[in-house]
Amino acid sequence: MASRKRIAGIAFAAVLVVAAAVYVFATPYNRIAGVRIGGTLTPPPDDFTKDYPRTIGELKTGGFPPFVVHVSLVPFTGGFITSTRPDGGYWSTRARIAPDGYIRHGDTTFAMRAREVTGEEKKPYIQAMYGPDLNRRLSGGVIIGESEPVGEWQVFLWTPR
Repeated sequence: MASRKRIAGIAFAAVLVVAAAVYVFATPYNRIAGVRIGGTLTPPPDDFTKDYPRTIGELKTGGFPPFVVHVSLVPFTGGFITSTRPDGGYWSTRARIAPDGYIRHGDTTFAMRAREVTGEEKKPYIQAMYGPDLNRRLSGGVIIGESEPVGEWQVFLWTPR
């Protein structure tokens, strides 16, 4: 009887180790959030628009535990623009509380600081992300409806720290 409990305990521990390894090392590259951003930490350029095109990259929020998600990155002279639906999402809440984070573009990672852009100030940033039509909603690059206008989305400016 004791050996069955021991085998079950070892199996349970092995499952936990595998799950933790997947969460730390694989999930930032899948659709599930992870804790490891990877890439090479690089000093920021003066102008991000020259060498870093618009892409889907990774964002690591500040605070504990670390939280890595995929986001759409739009470069501008001083950093990157990101946005999210106004649904109280986890990464945007974390970016407000602990704004020091990291942005990964390809194999390059930058130490960045988030600042939420609100009100009329965010209109040019939304236009940079989505074009002049502020009534369309994009998700993963696909227009999926007009029930949630892009103009209501939360916009963050990530600048080097």
